[in-house]
Amino acid sequence: MTGGLAHPPGRAGRMWLERRLDVARRGADVLDRKLRILQVELERLRAATTRTGQDWDICCAAADRWLLRAALLGGQRAIRLAAADRPADVQISYAVTMGVRHPAGATCRPAAGPGRWAGPAVTEAGQAHQRALAAAAAHAAATAALQIIEAEALATRYRLRAIKDRWIPRLEQARVEVAFAIDEQERADGARLRLAAGTLSSGLAADHLRTGP
Repeated sequence: MTGGLAHPPGRAGRMWLERRLDVARRGADVLDRKLRILQVELERLRAATTRTGQDWDICCAAADRWLLRAALLGGQRAIRLAAADRPADVQISYAVTMGVRHPAGATCRPAAGPGRWAGPAVTEAGQAHQRALAAAAAHAAATAALQIIEAEALATRYRLRAIKDRWIPRLEQARVEVAFAIDEQERADGARLRLAAGTLSSGLAADHLRTGP
């Protein structure tokens, strides 16, 4: 009758179910608050992803233009000679939202340089590519954070739905059935007591009649 939900019988079972109902409801409240916070964070990250994506597109277009100018003015050899000695370094910072760790931003350290024979166009091209790299790192961090928070929000929504739509109704139904069984048992016990009391009274009356006053 309780949908396969194992629990102790009688009043102990009712207390057991009430405790778990309380835990389930508090858990649902916590998940609901978590989901609302994650939704706010999702809106912020979606806006950040859109903004950083637009910045990256602008920086990439500028870098392409300056690279073309540098190639036209100095040729490929000038670009190779101006190459930095070491690659750029990108550091990702992290934050935690409702127990979920995700990228919070990116910091770029430009490549060492410029190298030898760097003319104005090559220098501008290098700076434009550094800005494009910084924009790409920022966009990548925002995109990764959005994906992580989206996954956590989806999992939280599934857990909340499982508790509210399945677990709590099962516990409530089991509690109703246990309460009904307890009530039926109490009525049966009362009927037996009344029957026993009536039988005892009848026996005493019969004895009194037999023995006389």
